[in-house]
Amino acid sequence: MTSPIQFGFSSTATNVLEGVDLTDKNIVVTGGAAGIGLATSRALAAAGASVTIAARRPDEAERAVARLKSAMPNARLQVRPLDLANLSSVQEFVDSWDEPLHVLVNNAGVMAIPQLQWTAEGREMQFATNYLGHFALTLGLRPQLAKANSARVVCVASSGNLFAPVFWDDPDFRFIPYDPLLAYGQSKTACILMSVGITNHWASDGITSNALNPGAIATGLQRHTGGLQTPEHLRKSIEQGASTTVLLAGSPLVEGISGRYFDDCQEAPVVEERGTVPFKGVARYAVDPDNALRLWKMATRML
Repeated sequence: MTSPIQFGFSSTATNVLEGVDLTDKNIVVTGGAAGIGLATSRALAAAGASVTIAARRPDEAERAVARLKSAMPNARLQVRPLDLANLSSVQEFVDSWDEPLHVLVNNAGVMAIPQLQWTAEGREMQFATNYLGHFALTLGLRPQLAKANSARVVCVASSGNLFAPVFWDDPDFRFIPYDPLLAYGQSKTACILMSVGITNHWASDGITSNALNPGAIATGLQRHTGGLQTPEHLRKSIEQGASTTVLLAGSPLVEGISGRYFDDCQEAPVVEERGTVPFKGVARYAVDPDNALRLWKMATRML
């Protein structure tokens, strides 16, 4: 690290970016109009960045942006449509982006879909939305990231990585009995491996990437699980939940750091077993460079 990170569990997105000037940065935040994505967009825009919210429901996102601009009249915020589960939509977004991109925040996600769903391409929906669509988006935007010099890709993962590795022979649950949490865990492990893969493939472009666990935050993400189950004292506010994302997206404290996994604004330890609540750390299989290369090749074939 360039210097010790003084932030932790209780830090907010505003705390983390205090004094940081992002006025020359173009930033894309997927799913940036709700939950921690909205808090991320707000904090980055407040620091001066030009923020593009990529949203599956652009009308709702426009309303969220209008509310933000009423509180921050000078904020540079815009909305573009993006459905990560639809690769044609991903390609349309990529084709429409023609300027340097300094930060890509792969934030959008779904969690614990009760019944097995496949996309039009035959991919399991959580894997497709949380990982594969983001992988396609990131691949497509590589030239614009490279043009930015020292661009960052931030992958929002989860402690769900501790519940499942990538199921190499059956990622779409055509043989394995579908389990919503296993599918979610696989997708979040894949998100972390994407950061490792970017680090290993794109260093020559000056692109860095890190993944993170935002923590336990009550948002719409838990609508399929009956609400947040985490004990009260281990929960974060939405502003606290966005802190690690904006640290990795905009703070000079992590300049040049890549291929790591962060939790509570700190690099998390690699663990050999899940342990008990609170689930902490990152599974070794989720940061393994051989797994990252294998996933990169598999996902490229899928696309």
